[in-house]
Amino acid sequence: MNLRQTKIEWATHTWNPVSGCKRGCDYCYARRIAQRFAPHATDRPMSDPDTKDTGLLPEPESEGCYTLTHAVKLANPDGSFNRSTPYPKGFAPTFHQHLLCNPEKNEKAARVFVCNMGDLFGEWVPDKWIEAVFEACQRADRHVYMFLTKNPARYLELAKAGKLPKGDNYWYGSTITDPDTDYFYADGYNTFLSIEPLLGEFTVADNCGALLVDWVIIGALTGPGAKRRQPKKEWVQTIVEYCREAKTPVFLKDSLASIWGLHLIREYPESMLAWIKKEDNDGKT
Repeated sequence: MNLRQTKIEWATHTWNPVSGCKRGCDYCYARRIAQRFAPHATDRPMSDPDTKDTGLLPEPESEGCYTLTHAVKLANPDGSFNRSTPYPKGFAPTFHQHLLCNPEKNEKAARVFVCNMGDLFGEWVPDKWIEAVFEACQRADRHVYMFLTKNPARYLELAKAGKLPKGDNYWYGSTITDPDTDYFYADGYNTFLSIEPLLGEFTVADNCGALLVDWVIIGALTGPGAKRRQPKKEWVQTIVEYCREAKTPVFLKDSLASIWGLHLIREYPESMLAWIKKEDNDGKT
């Protein structure tokens, strides 16, 4: 759960100050991971012998959400220590308060995918969680922070309230899987689309026929059942061609290699290329 290097192709690191989601998408990889490391039937949380604190508190402002002050220690039935888990409530939305300082600890510039193990902007997430994450980002502004949600309306609400940070190192992504999915774009903000998983053929134009985001990422379904739900090459081609017309950079993920071919398109917006150059320079020092 630390700021850690990732195999996600368009980021260098991930950071999960908030995990969990209430949507229940059947293809969610994050849910599978959280359930794998959640307490088993025989596990019991260990509490501090003096304070009786386990590190986990229910969130009074949002039902079914929790705040975690440290990873929960789990005990065997005999009371002996078994293991620790960052997911004591499985995939229930959880604010990992103790991880807010992690970006400050990473001295070299990085492209950070924030909350790949949940949706920071879900309808159920308290404003104070989001605000705490933004404050942590601002304390370590040498990094690029990339957010992704299936609830882009929350971006708009925060932007109208003056609470959505602007800057070259803030990127706001919307996950879309069909032509009826809304996405976020607004003057002064870096925005992108993550079309993953691609489950059908459609364009990425808005209702006026325009593409107003700065970047488009495309990927196929992975994990259980993926072989039965792979996209067709022409679906990918439709989106790529539309992005070409709009002069919007496209990034094809590794999951499309068997469909598109080995020469995957890997384009970045100009402003992000400047940050990538910064990362390279930091790596040489």
